[in-house]
Amino acid sequence: MADVPGIDIALREGRRERKRRQTRERIEAMALKLFLERGFDNTTIEDITEAADVSKRSFFDYFPSKENVVAAWQDGFADELSEAVAAQPVEASLIEVIEAAINAALHAAISDPQRLAIAALIRDTPALRARDQLKYAKLEKKLAEALCARGDGSAEEQLRLGMLAAAVVSMMRIGGERWNAAQADLPLEQFARVMFDEFWAAFADLGLLAKQHLQAR
Repeated sequence: MADVPGIDIALREGRRERKRRQTRERIEAMALKLFLERGFDNTTIEDITEAADVSKRSFFDYFPSKENVVAAWQDGFADELSEAVAAQPVEASLIEVIEAAINAALHAAISDPQRLAIAALIRDTPALRARDQLKYAKLEKKLAEALCARGDGSAEEQLRLGMLAAAVVSMMRIGGERWNAAQADLPLEQFARVMFDEFWAAFADLGLLAKQHLQAR
């Protein structure tokens, strides 16, 4: 059978991309393993490249710094949240979609001992803790996009869902701070239920005040 140039090029590109993905995943996996074993500050880029069997140049092709390895790992939660939103039934209300998606993503996170260990590493490492807030901006964007994908696509809806996503992610940030400060006095699922109840109650109260304000204009 004669070779087909277009197909051959596509196959080579496919192999190249697969190899790059595998290399990136190997670097990330070895870096996280070393961070947990030795601590973030005690792990050098040379340690990571040696363990992953790549050059230092290859490391920087994928990650500008050690901190970016952890940031890339954190992006996985945003992707899982987006997928959980998309997986909710079409007939589900907006509130049901948000609660179910966040609970599903949280359940996946707390079911993985490595994730819990890395979360603790971030809390205990000043360099990582300082950058940790950046993840919420990405999470907000991903959640807004996932919610908008379920809607009619109107500009008004996108604005409202964008604001709602910002509020929900702020609740998650505050909830995370409370959870860490409380030293997990409640199971996470129960804690999330309390946070949601407080969040929706606050929204309802603000809605009444906003309605009264608009009517008084």
